[in-house]
Amino acid sequence: MQLGDSLSIVNATKYYGKFKAVDNVSLAVNKGEFLTILGPSGSGKTSLLKLIAGFEGLSSGAILLNNQEITKKKAYEREIGMLFQNYALFPHMTVFDNIAYPLRLRKYPKREIAEKVSDILKLVHLEEYASRFPKQLSGGQQQRVALARAIVYNPPLLLLDEPLGALDKNLRHQMQLEIKHIQEKLGITTISVTHDQEEALTMSDRICVMNRGRIEQIDTPQNLYQKPSNRFVAEFIGEINLIAGELVGKEAGTGHMKLLNRHVVTVDLADRDELALNTSVYLAIRPENVQIAADQAAWANTLSAKVKELIYVGEAVKVKAEMETGQELTVKVPARDMQTVALGREVLLGWGRQDAYVIVDDQGR
Repeated sequence: MQLGDSLSIVNATKYYGKFKAVDNVSLAVNKGEFLTILGPSGSGKTSLLKLIAGFEGLSSGAILLNNQEITKKKAYEREIGMLFQNYALFPHMTVFDNIAYPLRLRKYPKREIAEKVSDILKLVHLEEYASRFPKQLSGGQQQRVALARAIVYNPPLLLLDEPLGALDKNLRHQMQLEIKHIQEKLGITTISVTHDQEEALTMSDRICVMNRGRIEQIDTPQNLYQKPSNRFVAEFIGEINLIAGELVGKEAGTGHMKLLNRHVVTVDLADRDELALNTSVYLAIRPENVQIAADQAAWANTLSAKVKELIYVGEAVKVKAEMETGQELTVKVPARDMQTVALGREVLLGWGRQDAYVIVDDQGR
């Protein structure tokens, strides 16, 4: 297995006129890692990818690939593989010739070109399509050709720009796994840009969440989902309930939080022990971590709420329930348990101490 080269971005800043698209970003990507840059429109993720690729120049800062600075190098000098959303295949070339193109540009011998293209066709399961033209291929097959062309010359880094955006949902899910398996097999360092959270969670070793040109959090998919570092990340990644309150007590990794209805709940403070008493915080809890409680004694925390809406989503039912403060909470109940809830019914919602997470309000910064 060939390991890809590591990338370091140091204090990268990019202005377009007076607009700061990338704001003093520093980021290290490990060898062989699959990192996804995730964020809403205008967050700076595409601008950062263009800076890495060399399509745009830095206003300040530096970029290093395999410990060699490439900040001033042109895009073609960086030898970086690139997979675009629209594939950018040459319509007049066969699959073989499309994949062979970067090798011919680099003056590889004909025999080596034939061997490399043959090997990569097997890797992307397109051995039987070598003589076909792009218009004779499905969307998924065209994407495999584009991926093969991007990696056939063993680049030190692979960049993916919204690589699955043009595919339908089922094919997109299939290609997520295929690209990840190929990346793992080659061990090539990969950076992908997307706004699709599910895609990022499925494919990535780590995810870099960006907002307003800055990095909000870099972490594993599991940690981003279960322990968001601030309110922006909590609300951007998946669906979450945020209940406002105040930290009124803590001991041995456990906190006591008073909600707006003066109800006190216990929370896990193992990772937030620095929070001071009387700090305004949010209780962050995912809908799937809240249960309809039959027995109050069985749960560390419970709240009363009235069912306002039921939304059937296949394997589950989303229950919208309103607390006495007027705040609405979302609970996911397995579809088989639909009979336990009904519109207008008062229910008891329960969750464990470690099912929720405390975050501070960062929206006013």
